[in-house]
Amino acid sequence: MKALHCVVLVAVIGVVGFSQAQTAKSQNGSDATRLIGAWRLVHIESPGPDGKTSSEPQPTGMLIYTRDGHMSVQLMYPSQANAQSNQYVRDGYEASFGSYEVDEAKHILTHHVQASVTRDQLVGKDLPRVYAFTPDGRLTIRSTNPDERWFVVWEHY
Repeated sequence: MKALHCVVLVAVIGVVGFSQAQTAKSQNGSDATRLIGAWRLVHIESPGPDGKTSSEPQPTGMLIYTRDGHMSVQLMYPSQANAQSNQYVRDGYEASFGSYEVDEAKHILTHHVQASVTRDQLVGKDLPRVYAFTPDGRLTIRSTNPDERWFVVWEHY
């Protein structure tokens, strides 16, 4: 019986060690590898031309990057956020999908939009983004367009 307990204990230690090694590998791997998976929206900020931020309620959202180079993003703004619409958002909802590329040397992540809730405003466009990983593993993304002052913070589910 003790031998069986020892075997089970060794197996559990091996599985836990492997899992921790995989987690460390994904946290310390290439940026492209670190992006893979589902991300939960933590915070989005859109300062105005004067640099001031509004106190609009935060949306909820999810961003997904697949191993084979596909992406999808969805954000839902609360109803009290005045159902904004722009090139990314229609009536308080943002959604698009397509493929993506990572230039790790420049820290540029480019979304190639295949479809969007805003239709022709984004479909077929390449959207380059500056990305960075924070020390705690969060992902920050901002536009490379200086006229777009927003930035988004995501964390892995």
